[in-house]
Amino acid sequence: MVKIMFLNCAELIEPAAGNCSKHIMGSKVNSSGSRTRSSVSIFIVVGLCCFFYILGAWQKSGFGKGDSIALEITRQADCNILSNLNFETHHNDEVGIVDSSELKVKVFKPCDLQYKDYTPCQEQDRAMNFPRDNMIYRERHCPTEDEKLHCLIPAPKGYMTPFPWPKSRDYVHYANVPFKSLTVEKAVQNWVQFQGDVFKFPGGGTMFPQGADAYIDELASVIPIADGTVRTALDTGCGVASWGAYLLKRNVLAMSFAPRDNHEAQVQFALERGVPAIIGVLGTIHLPYPSRAFDMAQCSRCLIPWASNDGIYLMEVDRVLRPGGYWILSGPPINWKTYYKTWKRSKEDLQEEQRNIEQLAELLCWEKKYEKGDIAIWRKRVNAESCHKRSATFCKPRDADDVWYKKMSTCITPFPKVTSANEVAGGELKQFPARLFAIPPRIAKGLVPGVTVEFYEKDNRLWKKHVNSYKRINKLIGSGRYRNMMDMNADLGGFAAALESPKSWVMNVVPTIAEKNTLGVIFERGLIGIYHDWCEAFSTYPRTYDLIHASGVFSLYQNKCKMEDILLEMDRILRPEGTVIFRDDVDVLNKVRKVVGGMRWDTKMLDHEDGPLVPEKIMVAVKQYWVGTGGNSTSDDE
Repeated sequence: MVKIMFLNCAELIEPAAGNCSKHIMGSKVNSSGSRTRSSVSIFIVVGLCCFFYILGAWQKSGFGKGDSIALEITRQADCNILSNLNFETHHNDEVGIVDSSELKVKVFKPCDLQYKDYTPCQEQDRAMNFPRDNMIYRERHCPTEDEKLHCLIPAPKGYMTPFPWPKSRDYVHYANVPFKSLTVEKAVQNWVQFQGDVFKFPGGGTMFPQGADAYIDELASVIPIADGTVRTALDTGCGVASWGAYLLKRNVLAMSFAPRDNHEAQVQFALERGVPAIIGVLGTIHLPYPSRAFDMAQCSRCLIPWASNDGIYLMEVDRVLRPGGYWILSGPPINWKTYYKTWKRSKEDLQEEQRNIEQLAELLCWEKKYEKGDIAIWRKRVNAESCHKRSATFCKPRDADDVWYKKMSTCITPFPKVTSANEVAGGELKQFPARLFAIPPRIAKGLVPGVTVEFYEKDNRLWKKHVNSYKRINKLIGSGRYRNMMDMNADLGGFAAALESPKSWVMNVVPTIAEKNTLGVIFERGLIGIYHDWCEAFSTYPRTYDLIHASGVFSLYQNKCKMEDILLEMDRILRPEGTVIFRDDVDVLNKVRKVVGGMRWDTKMLDHEDGPLVPEKIMVAVKQYWVGTGGNSTSDDE
């Protein structure tokens, strides 16, 4: 029994055997790098290292004696550092690919190069089979089981790791997103310019020709952006997301979306720049966000017909806008007297459109705070007591956060009830960053079953511990190397909160099958996220995330859909040389490891922070660098 335990430990922490032996048995390494002791001795050394690691966890739990000795040896041994996984980028040189045929697992071949920008649920060919009314064809339409690709999406030849933030805000490698149509179509609007082998983003936009900074300065003269009151924002029809990009330096985190349309790769450009964005559209289905999520929302010539369909689109913005939040409209029909000829529309038509928007805003109990030039700003009332309009049609009692693939209705989501005229419906939030670890109102009011204040505080301590462990494993975490991160099973957002930094952002995903609907809590913390079902593809382009965190994902989805499909989707959205951190039961991770053995990922299994007796383990993976080549063969790669 002891012998088996030692051998398993040796497999898990072999890279640290030298450290362990130095501290425990004093083994030496000769000049060639080989150990002077026999292989049997080394297994004993490593076994002792693991033994003390186990002892440290055992003693810490309150049994036995000798805590200080065990913990000190465990600390010095540093058995969880992965010296054999290379997290650095190195693809400027030719990098050989491991011959996957040597692995006794299913080998996944590269897809044809035509799929390099494949977005399974928003593909153009499939979209054209659906009605064009109300943007139905631009909504999510995922492939059937027999249509799914079971191959690895290739990167384009010449692909390079994006520039580090903040340089990435302004520059993108042409090889990564080789589409020039926007530089022609939007040339006079200062969106994007092509310079040599890079794109440059000057920070311009259709409705902010003086630049995004000047535009945001004007908004900040009305909206409390500077003091942390406004933290989360929604950009509808975002283009290349320059508004969100320039809000970041003001500590405002914007969720931007735009459809995959004839303007190539708008959302892909946004993510390549290091700005949060998804492929999405306001059509017939609810936005994948909870109610009362955003402090601010804007439409900058987003071309959404706000006054159409009985105001259903503005009602959806109202649903996701926090009481006291702000809505900005710049572009048609605002300032129609100046632009009606440019927009090739009649004065009467534009005047009627603005009148209808004003009436809808009044019906929603939004107060107009500003209109000057091209910009109009409304503020949502803080509760129903301050709103005296009673003629509106309110949505029937239902869960306003139950929105995945649910049709929108022409009704207004009611405010949560209050006890006084000054109370903020749903609860008042602290200014950011204080709200990051403050008790979220949904928890304080007991609106998340099973989550108490004590549970929330304990969860925060736990994730600080987990993230510190991740940083010991991979010292590049927190350095800026990983800009775009994703937590596939975010729960209360503890992972993202522990990592919060201007150097990175986290897309917090709450699976639609999760036991608790916690996405509202995540937004109340000043973080961003989205609902998603991992049995389907995510609404993004390939190669858009640097680091993916998957805690309990595969236990959650057991018997729901194929593990292989989820892992191939992770590979699609992960950048070459990106990192995945898995946290799950050891039996589950062993199954995962077998699948990724054929996916050109390098992996290493590690013990839980509390030692090898804990059945939950950590597995770290690094996606190898490889690109597709010309030709149509699925075996063409390098």
